[in-house]
This record gives sequence, structure tokens and C-alpha cells, in this order.
Amino acid sequence: MPREIISTPEAPEYPSYSQAAKVGDTIYVAGTVGVDVATGELAGPTIQEQTRQSLLNCQAILRAGGAELSNAVMVHTLLMRPEDADGIIEVFDEFFPDVRPPRCVSKLGVDRPGILVSIAMVAVTD
Repeated sequence: MPREIISTPEAPEYPSYSQAAKVGDTIYVAGTVGVDVATGELAGPTIQEQTRQSLLNCQAILRAGGAELSNAVMVHTLLMRPEDADGIIEVFDEFFPDVRPPRCVSKLGVDRPGILVSIAMVAVTD
């Protein structure tokens, strides 16, 4: 099955990997941090601000592949500080009020200054 690389200027781009890949009707979104592409800076110092921006970035990538956040079937959240879990739940409830995809949380293994969260997901197109 052919693989399509998904890329959009509406989300942070990474020199060493693709924003996402689509195989058939499944989109695999790479770990995406809370950088606002308009400023090139993190959306803010709080877990809520960075989670919100990370989800907006994931949303832009999914849209570029023909899907929406509501099409997510698995979300993997990587946290720098596990004690921030309640803060991400607060934001996830804003973005997924009705359809709550399965998700897991792991400790972010790479220490990059200021980054509190990275979100990866899998979605299917309709």
C-alpha cells in the first residue's frame, strides 16, 4: 500500500521527520509540540497553553490529510512532568467533548528547553 507524506505550513515542520504519513485511510501524526507557527515560539509556559497549541497543530496536520480531530482513534501524549496530567485532561476535554479517543501518557524522554508536551496520534479518514 503506498504511503503519502502529509505536510502543512500551518504546523511546525521538523528537518528530521515528516509531520505525518497516510497509508490507506489511516493517518499517523508524529509527536507535535506546542509551537505557534505564526511566532515560531512556544504558545506559553503552561501545560494548558502548550497542549492547546499542540492539539491545534495536530488538527492542522490532520486537515491536510483529509481528517479532523474527531477522526482520532489513538492519542499518545508525552509529558515532561507527569504531574501535569490534570492540565492536559482539562484541554483534551475542550477539544474532544463528545468523542474521546483512547489515549496513553508517557514521560517525554527528550529534554528540550521549555517543552512540556508532545502529542502524537493516529486517525482514520471517513
